[in-house]
Amino acid sequence: MSFRDQVYELVSRIPAGKLATYGQLAALCGSPRASRIVGAAMLHAPEGLPCHRVIYRDGTLCCQQAFGGKEIQRQMLEAEGIKFLPDGRADLRAHLWDGGQ
Repeated sequence: MSFRDQVYELVSRIPAGKLATYGQLAALCGSPRASRIVGAAMLHAPEGLPCHRVIYRDGTLCCQQAFGGKEIQRQMLEAEGIKFLPDGRADLRAHLWDGGQ
């Protein structure tokens, strides 16, 4: 299985109400320094994959180009019950996915 396919398989397992980081996914795929490659894979992800659940390690949302903008991504996450900190970052302490099913 290619690295990209491994990333997609992991992202498909992130449940609603949980978040993963680019670095976390890279580490789970055995390449802890490949977070940028995970980000590149997200740009070409198959439709229907819950890519909106993948965020930066500090809880900030994706780049402005994805999902129609950060506000759209935030709305998608809030609809799943994700809480945000006063500074606008997602609360990773409350919502970080443990990598399990």
